[in-house]
Amino acid sequence: MPEPLEPDMFDPVCPSALTPIRVSGSKWSALVLRCLEDGPRRFHELRVPIRTTAKVLTRTLRALERDGFVSRSAASDRGVEYSLTGLGRGMLDAMAPVCEWTSEHWDELVDAHEAGAGR
Repeated sequence: MPEPLEPDMFDPVCPSALTPIRVSGSKWSALVLRCLEDGPRRFHELRVPIRTTAKVLTRTLRALERDGFVSRSAASDRGVEYSLTGLGRGMLDAMAPVCEWTSEHWDELVDAHEAGAGR
């Protein structure tokens, strides 16, 4: 059983639109994959750090499942859980350099986003 996800795992002022990673066509998918990195999670556990609506999270999880990154399984004592597939783990490896780049250029991304929002 993995440790509970930190509510502030993702900076609450972080506009997900700045994240340069799109998996399965969603800006939320990379965040979901990161939340599943340490093991299976239930739906309500994922909502804590991601801070999105149930509808958006449901749509994101379905797309990730459809594309083979996430599996959904019924755990008899815990309800439904989501976990990474081998393909999902591989995507985490591929995302690592982009996550590092994003961290290094965060201030520039925020500045560009704010400059573009005023147009």
